[in-house]
Amino acid sequence: MAASTRSVVLSLYKKILRESKTFSSYNFRMYALRRTRDGFRANKDVTDPAKIQELIKQAEESLQVIKRQVVIGQLYSTEKLVIEKDTQS
Repeated sequence: MAASTRSVVLSLYKKILRESKTFSSYNFRMYALRRTRDGFRANKDVTDPAKIQELIKQAEESLQVIKRQVVIGQLYSTEKLVIEKDTQS
């Protein structure tokens, strides 16, 4: 993998993780984080440049979907789950 492609992939990975952490719903947040990590790990050994570009395009589309879903989740907020509630109060 070329250095520029590597930096693009790492940057995209970090953006997706950062955006996934902004989900208000615990279940969506954990699913997005797990799915992102699993997807990038599963494709870490890909060497074909065409396949890499295709995967980058899919990841960029996923990032856009996550951004839209975060906004929708913020519009329709729900009560926090038991595992999310602050226990110090």
